[in-house]
Amino acid sequence: MDLVEINPYLWEIPQTGSMRVPGRIFADRQLMEKAREEKALEQVANVACLPGIVAASLAMPDIHWGYGFAIGGVAAFDMDDGVISPGGVGYDIACGVRLLRTNLLAPEVRSTIPGLVHELSRMIPAGVGRRGNLRLKPGEMDELMMKGVPWIIGRGFGRPEDIGAIEDGGALAGADPSLVSARARERGFSQPGTLGAGNHFAEVQVVEEVFDSVAADAYGIFKDQLCVMLHSGSRGLGHQVCTDYVKMMGPAAARAGISLPDRQLACAPIGSREGRQYYAAMACAVNFARCNRQVMTHMIRQSFEYVFKSSAEQLGLELVYDVSHNVAKFEEHQVGGRKVRLCVHRKGATRSFPPGHMDVPEKYRGAGQPVIVPGDMGTASYLLKGTVEAMELSFGSTCHGAGRVMGRRAARRMIQGHELKARLEAQGITVRAGSTKGLAEEAPEAYKDVNRVVDICHKAGISHKVAKLRPLGVVKG
Repeated sequence: MDLVEINPYLWEIPQTGSMRVPGRIFADRQLMEKAREEKALEQVANVACLPGIVAASLAMPDIHWGYGFAIGGVAAFDMDDGVISPGGVGYDIACGVRLLRTNLLAPEVRSTIPGLVHELSRMIPAGVGRRGNLRLKPGEMDELMMKGVPWIIGRGFGRPEDIGAIEDGGALAGADPSLVSARARERGFSQPGTLGAGNHFAEVQVVEEVFDSVAADAYGIFKDQLCVMLHSGSRGLGHQVCTDYVKMMGPAAARAGISLPDRQLACAPIGSREGRQYYAAMACAVNFARCNRQVMTHMIRQSFEYVFKSSAEQLGLELVYDVSHNVAKFEEHQVGGRKVRLCVHRKGATRSFPPGHMDVPEKYRGAGQPVIVPGDMGTASYLLKGTVEAMELSFGSTCHGAGRVMGRRAARRMIQGHELKARLEAQGITVRAGSTKGLAEEAPEAYKDVNRVVDICHKAGISHKVAKLRPLGVVKG
């Protein structure tokens, strides 16, 4: 595949064959070679063949092979003749990250971290198939899927001020629970407030470095501060919604006369019956995922209160932001000098809106949207901010994490979970994991260098560094 180096941090796949637009990848030379090896670039080119795609098929520096779309893929589609694709959102709908801050200095409470991590692991159900502590009545599942976080806060899980620190105010409009299958409901019914497995985690962190003091002040972040990062998604409900609609979309694409370069790119016109139904069901899964994180936030606050013998309010345990990185959204963007409404797919990519944007919470509007980028559990994570350049270059998008370089099976073959746990604890990182096998799958060696990925986004201008956070303790499924 021919590649054109636009600059050291942006590459282009020229438009050829059935491609309607070029492909563009934010990466350096080394990461481009890795993407080429695992054929993720072919997926970028395939997405460029879909009807109604605008400007370019994009990928972030954490790009790796995914279902249909590469993970790290971004694509915007015209509302009139474009499509919506479950493969452009992914199976873990609204998988995302939230960051909580405290007024505690990590060096002053270092001795309490092992006990805190233990309490978090006791309070938050983690692992495949684990049930949550929230008991819903049958009709309440519809309320949760339609109304999202404001509804779950009304049930006592959180504070009203949390709503202003969540993307879309915690509830994506357009959800229709009648379009979520009985099987999806069954899978999700007992899972609000559960971490799951894979790369999901609850992590106690310390702010190691501040790069932008103005933005950090706006976000309530300071050096040596103790924070908690939470990474989770829509669990079995979201997975089943994707499964159900992938099956529906194949025939829908054929009826619409859409020729697919890869059947995993099954899609339907945005305005079609299938397109509208998928979006409405996806919105239910988005709201479910955000409620899942909100219930766990309540458990985190309870854990802090138990360990520190003080209220969450006194500890300053406040939500900085919650952002999803597997979602399709209807947004306004400037294209060709005019404002147009588009359906923007972000699969393993994070929204990165600039200062002044009306979709940024008012309290952060002067600084720009917080962007939360988890790394691996042995290195670091980052807090970034959105930029004007992102709106011009990437439909207001940036990376979502480090990105895998090694499959889970390969990681298990190369790494022993108990040895990894010992190594992390020798680094001063307390680890609680449901299984050593699952821990091995998420070893730092299985991921790209998050410092490199974030540096590329910073230098490309699609997000700017605010703070670096180092892990002190982690809970894994």
